[in-house]
Amino acid sequence: MKKSKLLAGILAISLLCGCGSTAVGTASTEENESSEAVSAASELESVDEKGNADNASADNSVAEASAAEESVSADEGYVDDGVALKDLCADYFTLGVGINGSTLENQTLNIPEYMELSKKHFNSCTMTNLMKSGYILDQMGSQKNLENGDGSPALNFFSIDPTLEWCKENGMKMRGHTLVWHTQAPDWFFKEGYTSEGAYVDKDTMLMRMESYIKQLLAHVQEEYPGVIYCWDVVNEAVDPESADPDSFFMCRTKCGNDPNPWYETIGPDYVEMAFTYARKYADSDVKLFYNDYNTYQEPKTDGIYKLCESLKEKGLIDGIGMQGYWGISYPSIQMIETAIQKFAELGLELQVTELSIGVDSETDVQFNKQAVKYAQVFKMLHDMDQDAGGPANITNVTVFGLVDHYREGDTTNTRLFDKDYQPKPAYIKVKETMENY
Repeated sequence: MKKSKLLAGILAISLLCGCGSTAVGTASTEENESSEAVSAASELESVDEKGNADNASADNSVAEASAAEESVSADEGYVDDGVALKDLCADYFTLGVGINGSTLENQTLNIPEYMELSKKHFNSCTMTNLMKSGYILDQMGSQKNLENGDGSPALNFFSIDPTLEWCKENGMKMRGHTLVWHTQAPDWFFKEGYTSEGAYVDKDTMLMRMESYIKQLLAHVQEEYPGVIYCWDVVNEAVDPESADPDSFFMCRTKCGNDPNPWYETIGPDYVEMAFTYARKYADSDVKLFYNDYNTYQEPKTDGIYKLCESLKEKGLIDGIGMQGYWGISYPSIQMIETAIQKFAELGLELQVTELSIGVDSETDVQFNKQAVKYAQVFKMLHDMDQDAGGPANITNVTVFGLVDHYREGDTTNTRLFDKDYQPKPAYIKVKETMENY
């Protein structure tokens, strides 16, 4: 393809913070949240990853600085030529988009313009909230099962079926997100009597509940929507150096802030391997299984994730690693991300960037131009690192965790490729120009 003139902005520091971290700054997230400990009943959007800036400084490379000499405006000179981003990326990786929403009423599935633009530019999607266990588990139904002598949890699928049906009708593939996560999992699921007032159940009981949940959910999506979900984030965010079990070889998370990790409390560090064991048992043979986490570029967390996934690979339980991407304009540096990808690539697993969201400090032209530069650098790096371009990593998907800024009232997100009026931001233009070079 012909090369387009690269236009860019100036890089700056963007500090991100998260649960269990020592970072300063504010998290740039789907609903501007900064805590992992999000209630399953929250009316706000939640996200899986929070960045950690630590002592982030202006450590950008000379190439990054030189790329920031010019600016780009989406309002001047942009003409929609009908090119789809997914087609520009097709030789290297699929391109995914987040289907946002915390209720059936406010989800972006209800916005035709959102879905049409998603269908044009993307060939993969992720439900950013409504597929988490807090939306699927049925407390009253679970208690009724107990009364009838069956201790299995009850599930309902009203939160996910409409989007799965849309995918089925429109030929869109989906990343399943997520089976086992300590956040947005109701506390009663881990307690005796399926009630919040109960004590934690024993390990065997919780393993039964975990297996039943995974079995029922996978059976539903595979029978009712065959071929739609092509991979699952089986376990989310289980590696945490700050709250690590000292006897865990992969630094298993024991807490989120001051709250316990209920999976660890009931099962112990084995919960990760057992979740993958059950997922492998019930998933269709062509469905890939991923471990997903944030701050994947930070030591010693990188090493913990590597050791965990190495162990899971040896047992034939994992297909890939998901690297969440809540990154700032200047931190982490491209080199830091690249170094982590290089290390993970040694395992021979698929790599996916699962929740790409690059934040800005304020909604100004200057900041959006800086955002555009970082998006372009990320896509260039991912292209160069991919095996299909001669790199070391088998990168199979890159997912931006939403499409437009401020998609509904109260949404403060400004990390997307399009603005609230569905017009391309500088970030979209820079990504398009970058991928047109290949």
